[in-house]
Amino acid sequence: MTAARFTGWRKLPINPLELSLDTTLRSGQSFRWKKVRGDEWSIALHGRLISLKQDPTHLHYRTATKSSSADSLLTVESLSDDTETELLLRRYLNLTSDLAALYEKWSSVDPNFKKRAPKFTGVGNFWENFRPLQNVSRVGHIDGQAFHDFPIPESLTGPGVEAHLRALGFGYRAKYIAKTALIVAKERPENWLQGLSNPGCFEINTDQKDFPESGREGYREAHEQLLQLQGVGPKVADCVCLMGLGWGESVPVDTHVWQIAQRDYKFGKGKHKSLTKATYDAVGDYFRNLWGQEAGWAHSVLFSAELKTFAERPTKIKVDAQELKVKEEDGSILKSKVIVKREYPVDEVNTEFEKEIVITETSRGQRAKRRKL
Repeated sequence: MTAARFTGWRKLPINPLELSLDTTLRSGQSFRWKKVRGDEWSIALHGRLISLKQDPTHLHYRTATKSSSADSLLTVESLSDDTETELLLRRYLNLTSDLAALYEKWSSVDPNFKKRAPKFTGVGNFWENFRPLQNVSRVGHIDGQAFHDFPIPESLTGPGVEAHLRALGFGYRAKYIAKTALIVAKERPENWLQGLSNPGCFEINTDQKDFPESGREGYREAHEQLLQLQGVGPKVADCVCLMGLGWGESVPVDTHVWQIAQRDYKFGKGKHKSLTKATYDAVGDYFRNLWGQEAGWAHSVLFSAELKTFAERPTKIKVDAQELKVKEEDGSILKSKVIVKREYPVDEVNTEFEKEIVITETSRGQRAKRRKL
Protein backbone atom coordinates (compact mmCIF):
# COMPACT_ATOMS: atom_id res chain seq x y z
CA MET A 1 0.00 0.00 0.00
CA THR A 2 1.56 3.27 -1.17
CA ALA A 3 0.68 6.43 0.69
CA ALA A 4 0.19 9.65 -1.23
CA ARG A 5 3.13 12.04 -1.42
CA PHE A 6 1.71 15.49 -1.98
CA THR A 7 2.99 18.81 -3.19
CA GLY A 8 3.11 21.69 -0.77
CA TRP A 9 -0.09 23.60 -0.23
CA ARG A 10 -1.05 26.11 -2.91
CA LYS A 11 -3.90 28.58 -2.57
CA LEU A 12 -6.58 30.42 -4.49
CA PRO A 13 -8.15 33.69 -3.26
CA ILE A 14 -11.60 32.14 -2.72
CA ASN A 15 -13.46 33.06 0.47
CA PRO A 16 -16.40 31.10 1.98
CA LEU A 17 -18.94 33.49 0.45
CA GLU A 18 -17.71 32.44 -2.99
CA LEU A 19 -17.45 28.76 -2.05
CA SER A 20 -18.21 27.19 1.31
CA LEU A 21 -16.29 23.92 1.16
CA ASP A 22 -17.99 22.17 4.10
CA THR A 23 -21.50 23.07 2.97
CA THR A 24 -21.00 22.27 -0.70
CA LEU A 25 -19.23 18.95 -0.17
CA ARG A 26 -22.03 17.77 2.14
CA SER A 27 -24.88 18.92 -0.09
CA GLY A 28 -25.31 15.63 -1.95
CA GLN A 29 -23.74 16.66 -5.25
CA SER A 30 -20.86 14.22 -4.93
CA PHE A 31 -20.26 11.29 -2.60
CA ARG A 32 -16.61 10.59 -3.43
CA TRP A 33 -15.07 13.31 -1.27
CA LYS A 34 -13.66 12.05 2.03
CA LYS A 35 -12.73 14.04 5.10
CA VAL A 36 -9.73 12.17 6.42
CA ARG A 37 -7.54 14.73 8.15
CA GLY A 38 -9.27 17.33 10.30
CA ASP A 39 -10.68 19.97 7.95
CA GLU A 40 -9.06 18.47 4.84
CA TRP A 41 -11.23 17.00 2.06
CA SER A 42 -9.77 14.61 -0.52
CA ILE A 43 -10.81 12.98 -3.81
CA ALA A 44 -9.33 11.11 -6.77
CA LEU A 45 -10.13 13.30 -9.76
CA HIS A 46 -8.98 12.99 -13.37
CA GLY A 47 -5.98 10.83 -12.59
CA ARG A 48 -4.71 12.72 -9.58
CA LEU A 49 -5.32 12.87 -5.85
CA ILE A 50 -6.49 16.30 -4.67
CA SER A 51 -6.88 17.61 -1.13
CA LEU A 52 -8.65 20.84 -0.23
CA LYS A 53 -9.04 22.95 2.90
CA GLN A 54 -10.27 26.46 3.51
CA ASP A 55 -9.68 29.47 5.70
CA PRO A 56 -11.54 32.82 5.77
CA THR A 57 -9.64 34.21 2.77
CA HIS A 58 -8.33 31.32 0.66
CA LEU A 59 -9.04 27.87 -0.72
CA HIS A 60 -5.92 25.72 -0.28
CA TYR A 61 -5.13 22.70 -2.45
CA ARG A 62 -2.40 20.12 -2.92
CA THR A 63 -2.03 17.25 -5.36
CA ALA A 64 -0.34 13.96 -6.07
CA THR A 65 -0.35 12.02 -9.33
CA LYS A 66 0.44 8.47 -10.28
CA SER A 67 3.79 7.64 -11.81
CA SER A 68 3.64 6.17 -15.31
CA SER A 69 6.52 3.81 -14.57
CA ALA A 70 5.61 2.43 -11.16
CA ASP A 71 2.61 1.96 -8.91
CA SER A 72 3.49 4.88 -6.71
CA LEU A 73 2.48 8.47 -6.17
CA LEU A 74 4.88 11.28 -6.97
CA THR A 75 4.71 14.93 -6.00
CA VAL A 76 3.76 17.37 -8.72
CA GLU A 77 6.29 20.15 -8.97
CA SER A 78 6.17 21.39 -12.56
CA LEU A 79 4.47 24.66 -13.41
CA SER A 80 2.49 23.06 -16.24
CA ASP A 81 1.04 20.39 -13.92
CA ASP A 82 0.13 22.98 -11.30
CA THR A 83 -1.55 25.19 -13.90
CA GLU A 84 -3.55 22.21 -15.16
CA THR A 85 -4.66 21.32 -11.62
CA GLU A 86 -5.76 24.89 -10.91
CA LEU A 87 -7.76 24.95 -14.14
CA LEU A 88 -9.31 21.58 -13.27
CA LEU A 89 -10.36 22.87 -9.82
CA ARG A 90 -11.75 26.12 -11.18
CA ARG A 91 -13.88 24.20 -13.65
CA TYR A 92 -14.89 21.35 -11.35
CA LEU A 93 -15.86 23.72 -8.52
CA ASN A 94 -17.37 26.25 -10.96
CA LEU A 95 -15.18 29.05 -9.64
CA THR A 96 -15.40 31.09 -12.84
CA SER A 97 -18.79 32.48 -11.81
CA ASP A 98 -19.49 35.43 -9.51
CA LEU A 99 -21.58 33.61 -6.92
CA ALA A 100 -22.29 36.72 -4.85
CA ALA A 101 -23.75 38.41 -7.93
CA LEU A 102 -25.87 35.33 -8.68
CA TYR A 103 -27.20 35.25 -5.10
CA GLU A 104 -28.10 38.92 -5.43
CA LYS A 105 -29.90 38.32 -8.73
CA TRP A 106 -31.86 35.33 -7.41
CA SER A 107 -32.77 37.25 -4.24
CA SER A 108 -34.04 40.20 -6.28
CA VAL A 109 -36.64 38.04 -8.05
CA ASP A 110 -37.50 35.55 -5.31
CA PRO A 111 -38.43 36.61 -1.76
CA ASN A 112 -38.18 33.00 -0.53
CA PHE A 113 -34.62 32.69 -1.82
CA LYS A 114 -33.77 36.05 -0.25
CA LYS A 115 -35.09 34.78 3.09
CA ARG A 116 -33.27 31.44 3.14
CA ALA A 117 -30.04 32.06 1.25
CA PRO A 118 -28.18 34.14 3.89
CA LYS A 119 -27.90 31.02 6.09
CA PHE A 120 -26.42 29.02 3.19
CA THR A 121 -23.92 31.27 1.47
CA GLY A 122 -21.22 29.84 -0.77
CA VAL A 123 -23.11 26.76 -2.03
CA GLY A 124 -21.17 25.74 -5.13
CA ASN A 125 -22.35 23.75 -8.12
CA PHE A 126 -20.00 21.00 -9.32
CA TRP A 127 -19.30 20.14 -12.92
CA GLU A 128 -18.21 16.49 -13.24
CA ASN A 129 -16.92 16.78 -16.79
CA PHE A 130 -17.15 13.41 -18.59
CA ARG A 131 -13.68 13.66 -20.08
CA PRO A 132 -12.21 10.50 -21.64
CA LEU A 133 -9.75 8.93 -19.21
CA GLN A 134 -7.74 5.78 -18.98
CA ASN A 135 -9.24 3.41 -16.45
CA VAL A 136 -7.49 4.29 -13.21
CA SER A 137 -8.60 1.68 -10.70
CA ARG A 138 -6.74 3.18 -7.75
CA VAL A 139 -5.00 6.52 -7.50
CA GLY A 140 -3.63 6.20 -3.97
CA HIS A 141 -4.16 6.03 -0.22
CA ILE A 142 -4.42 8.61 2.54
CA ASP A 143 -4.19 7.33 6.09
CA GLY A 144 -5.09 3.84 4.92
CA GLN A 145 -8.13 4.89 2.89
CA ALA A 146 -8.09 4.03 -0.81
CA PHE A 147 -9.10 6.62 -3.39
CA HIS A 148 -10.45 5.58 -6.79
CA ASP A 149 -11.06 7.70 -9.83
CA PHE A 150 -14.46 7.69 -11.54
CA PRO A 151 -14.65 4.58 -13.77
CA ILE A 152 -15.12 4.80 -17.52
CA PRO A 153 -18.13 2.88 -18.97
CA GLU A 154 -15.91 0.25 -20.60
CA SER A 155 -14.61 -0.81 -17.18
CA LEU A 156 -18.15 -1.72 -16.09
CA THR A 157 -19.02 -4.04 -18.97
CA GLY A 158 -17.23 -7.22 -17.91
CA PRO A 159 -18.74 -10.34 -16.38
CA GLY A 160 -19.62 -10.14 -12.70
CA VAL A 161 -19.94 -6.34 -12.63
CA GLU A 162 -23.53 -6.37 -11.40
CA ALA A 163 -22.75 -8.86 -8.62
CA HIS A 164 -19.72 -6.84 -7.57
CA LEU A 165 -21.77 -3.63 -7.46
CA ARG A 166 -24.38 -5.36 -5.31
CA ALA A 167 -21.66 -6.51 -2.94
CA LEU A 168 -20.55 -2.87 -2.68
CA GLY A 169 -24.03 -1.85 -1.58
CA PHE A 170 -25.58 -0.46 -4.76
CA GLY A 171 -28.67 -2.66 -4.35
CA TYR A 172 -31.25 -2.53 -7.14
CA ARG A 173 -29.20 0.18 -8.90
CA ALA A 174 -26.46 -2.36 -9.68
CA LYS A 175 -28.43 -3.81 -12.59
CA TYR A 176 -29.14 -0.39 -14.08
CA ILE A 177 -25.53 0.76 -13.76
CA ALA A 178 -24.21 -2.36 -15.48
CA LYS A 179 -26.77 -2.17 -18.31
CA THR A 180 -26.29 1.56 -18.81
CA ALA A 181 -22.49 1.18 -18.94
CA LEU A 182 -22.92 -1.52 -21.58
CA ILE A 183 -25.22 0.70 -23.68
CA VAL A 184 -22.88 3.71 -23.48
CA ALA A 185 -19.75 1.65 -24.21
CA LYS A 186 -21.12 -0.63 -26.96
CA GLU A 187 -24.20 1.00 -28.49
CA ARG A 188 -23.44 4.72 -28.47
CA PRO A 189 -20.90 6.55 -30.64
CA GLU A 190 -17.49 7.32 -29.17
CA ASN A 191 -17.58 10.40 -26.92
CA TRP A 192 -21.39 10.33 -26.96
CA LEU A 193 -21.72 11.76 -23.44
CA GLN A 194 -19.25 14.54 -24.14
CA GLY A 195 -21.32 15.42 -27.19
CA LEU A 196 -24.29 16.13 -24.93
CA SER A 197 -22.34 18.67 -22.85
CA ASN A 198 -23.03 22.38 -22.88
CA PRO A 199 -20.18 23.94 -24.91
CA GLY A 200 -20.74 27.31 -23.23
CA CYS A 201 -21.29 26.16 -19.66
CA PHE A 202 -18.93 28.79 -18.25
CA GLU A 203 -20.60 31.64 -20.11
CA ILE A 204 -23.39 32.94 -17.88
CA ASN A 205 -25.95 35.31 -19.34
CA THR A 206 -27.34 37.45 -16.53
CA ASP A 207 -30.15 38.75 -18.75
CA GLN A 208 -32.91 36.18 -18.45
CA LYS A 209 -35.61 38.04 -20.37
CA ASP A 210 -35.37 35.84 -23.45
CA PHE A 211 -34.39 32.63 -21.69
CA PRO A 212 -36.73 29.79 -22.73
CA GLU A 213 -38.91 28.47 -19.92
CA SER A 214 -38.26 24.84 -20.82
CA GLY A 215 -34.51 25.39 -21.22
CA ARG A 216 -32.23 25.61 -24.21
CA GLU A 217 -32.48 23.17 -27.10
CA GLY A 218 -29.21 21.48 -26.14
CA TYR A 219 -30.46 20.84 -22.61
CA ARG A 220 -33.74 19.38 -23.84
CA GLU A 221 -31.91 17.12 -26.30
CA ALA A 222 -29.46 15.89 -23.66
CA HIS A 223 -32.30 15.20 -21.22
CA GLU A 224 -34.26 13.17 -23.78
CA GLN A 225 -31.17 11.18 -24.76
CA LEU A 226 -30.41 10.28 -21.15
CA LEU A 227 -33.97 9.09 -20.55
CA GLN A 228 -33.33 6.27 -23.05
CA LEU A 229 -30.79 4.66 -20.68
CA GLN A 230 -31.67 1.84 -18.27
CA GLY A 231 -33.05 3.08 -14.95
CA VAL A 232 -32.73 6.78 -15.82
CA GLY A 233 -35.81 8.85 -15.03
CA PRO A 234 -36.36 12.63 -15.25
CA LYS A 235 -34.63 13.42 -11.94
CA VAL A 236 -31.49 11.38 -12.63
CA ALA A 237 -31.33 12.80 -16.15
CA ASP A 238 -31.53 16.32 -14.71
CA CYS A 239 -28.78 15.54 -12.17
CA VAL A 240 -26.50 14.39 -14.99
CA CYS A 241 -27.39 17.44 -17.09
CA LEU A 242 -26.69 19.83 -14.22
CA MET A 243 -23.59 18.36 -12.59
CA GLY A 244 -22.16 16.30 -15.44
CA LEU A 245 -22.97 18.10 -18.67
CA GLY A 246 -22.99 21.74 -17.60
CA TRP A 247 -26.62 22.62 -18.35
CA GLY A 248 -27.24 25.17 -15.59
CA GLU A 249 -31.00 25.40 -16.19
CA SER A 250 -31.50 21.76 -15.23
CA VAL A 251 -33.61 21.47 -12.05
CA PRO A 252 -33.70 17.95 -10.53
CA VAL A 253 -36.99 17.55 -8.67
CA ASP A 254 -36.80 14.97 -5.88
CA THR A 255 -38.73 14.65 -2.62
CA HIS A 256 -36.95 17.63 -1.04
CA VAL A 257 -37.52 19.94 -4.01
CA TRP A 258 -41.15 18.84 -4.30
CA GLN A 259 -41.65 19.73 -0.62
CA ILE A 260 -40.10 23.15 -1.28
CA ALA A 261 -42.36 23.67 -4.29
CA GLN A 262 -45.46 22.83 -2.26
CA ARG A 263 -44.57 24.76 0.87
CA ASP A 264 -43.03 27.89 -0.63
CA TYR A 265 -44.26 28.15 -4.22
CA LYS A 266 -47.93 27.04 -4.03
CA PHE A 267 -47.61 23.77 -5.88
CA GLY A 268 -49.54 20.72 -4.70
CA LYS A 269 -52.99 22.00 -5.63
CA GLY A 270 -55.33 21.49 -8.58
CA LYS A 271 -53.73 19.78 -11.55
CA HIS A 272 -50.35 19.76 -9.77
CA LYS A 273 -51.57 18.01 -6.63
CA SER A 274 -49.14 15.07 -7.02
CA LEU A 275 -45.72 14.79 -8.61
CA THR A 276 -46.64 13.44 -12.03
CA LYS A 277 -44.46 13.88 -15.14
CA ALA A 278 -46.50 16.97 -16.06
CA THR A 279 -46.04 18.42 -12.58
CA TYR A 280 -42.32 17.58 -12.64
CA ASP A 281 -41.96 19.58 -15.87
CA ALA A 282 -44.09 22.42 -14.48
CA VAL A 283 -41.90 22.75 -11.37
CA GLY A 284 -38.74 22.88 -13.48
CA ASP A 285 -40.27 25.39 -15.90
CA TYR A 286 -41.41 27.58 -13.02
CA PHE A 287 -37.93 27.74 -11.49
CA ARG A 288 -36.27 28.30 -14.87
CA ASN A 289 -38.64 31.19 -15.52
CA LEU A 290 -37.95 32.55 -12.01
CA TRP A 291 -34.17 32.10 -11.72
CA GLY A 292 -33.02 31.96 -15.34
CA GLN A 293 -30.02 30.24 -16.88
CA GLU A 294 -28.51 29.05 -13.58
CA ALA A 295 -31.80 27.83 -12.08
CA GLY A 296 -30.17 24.52 -11.15
CA TRP A 297 -27.59 26.33 -9.04
CA ALA A 298 -30.23 28.37 -7.22
CA HIS A 299 -32.12 25.11 -6.68
CA SER A 300 -28.99 23.61 -5.06
CA VAL A 301 -28.96 26.40 -2.46
CA LEU A 302 -32.57 25.75 -1.41
CA PHE A 303 -31.98 22.00 -1.62
CA SER A 304 -29.11 22.34 0.87
CA ALA A 305 -31.32 24.37 3.19
CA GLU A 306 -33.85 21.53 3.13
CA LEU A 307 -31.41 18.73 4.00
CA LYS A 308 -31.67 17.16 7.43
CA THR A 309 -27.88 17.40 7.75
CA PHE A 310 -28.13 21.18 7.84
CA ALA A 311 -31.68 21.62 9.17
CA GLU A 312 -30.72 20.01 12.47
CA ARG A 313 -27.61 22.13 12.80
CA PRO A 314 -28.27 24.63 15.63
CA THR A 315 -27.81 28.29 14.82
CA LYS A 316 -27.76 29.19 18.52
CA ILE A 317 -27.07 27.45 21.78
CA LYS A 318 -29.32 28.33 24.72
CA VAL A 319 -28.54 27.38 28.32
CA ASP A 320 -30.58 28.30 31.38
CA ALA A 321 -29.07 30.25 34.27
CA GLN A 322 -28.31 28.47 37.53
CA GLU A 323 -27.80 29.75 41.07
CA LEU A 324 -25.82 28.04 43.81
CA LYS A 325 -26.22 29.07 47.48
CA VAL A 326 -24.17 28.45 50.62
CA LYS A 327 -26.23 28.90 53.79
CA GLU A 328 -25.39 29.30 57.47
CA GLU A 329 -27.14 27.12 60.05
CA ASP A 330 -29.62 29.93 60.82
CA GLY A 331 -30.70 30.01 57.20
CA SER A 332 -28.95 33.23 56.19
CA ILE A 333 -27.07 33.10 52.89
CA LEU A 334 -23.34 33.33 53.29
CA LYS A 335 -22.42 33.09 49.63
CA SER A 336 -24.36 32.99 46.37
CA LYS A 337 -22.82 31.92 43.09
CA VAL A 338 -24.80 32.86 39.96
CA ILE A 339 -23.80 31.20 36.70
CA VAL A 340 -25.02 33.37 33.86
CA LYS A 341 -25.34 31.45 30.61
CA ARG A 342 -26.52 33.25 27.53
CA GLU A 343 -27.67 32.40 24.02
CA TYR A 344 -24.74 32.26 21.61
CA PRO A 345 -24.51 31.92 17.82
CA VAL A 346 -23.04 28.50 17.18
CA ASP A 347 -19.97 29.91 15.46
CA GLU A 348 -19.08 31.95 18.56
CA VAL A 349 -19.41 29.21 21.14
CA ASN A 350 -16.35 28.60 23.27
CA THR A 351 -15.64 27.00 26.59
CA GLU A 352 -15.60 30.26 28.51
CA PHE A 353 -19.22 31.34 28.37
CA GLU A 354 -19.88 31.04 32.10
CA LYS A 355 -19.72 34.26 34.07
CA GLU A 356 -19.53 33.74 37.81
CA ILE A 357 -20.86 36.33 40.25
CA VAL A 358 -20.07 35.76 43.91
CA ILE A 359 -22.08 37.81 46.40
CA THR A 360 -21.73 37.66 50.20
CA GLU A 361 -25.11 38.03 51.88
CA THR A 362 -25.55 39.12 55.49
CA SER A 363 -29.07 40.56 55.52
CA ARG A 364 -32.49 40.29 53.92
CA GLY A 365 -31.95 43.65 52.22
CA GLN A 366 -28.83 42.41 50.53
CA ARG A 367 -30.67 39.25 49.51
CA ALA A 368 -33.41 41.37 47.93
CA LYS A 369 -30.77 43.41 46.10
CA ARG A 370 -29.22 40.23 44.80
CA ARG A 371 -32.57 39.02 43.42
CA LYS A 372 -32.88 42.19 41.34
CA LEU A 373 -29.57 41.62 39.58
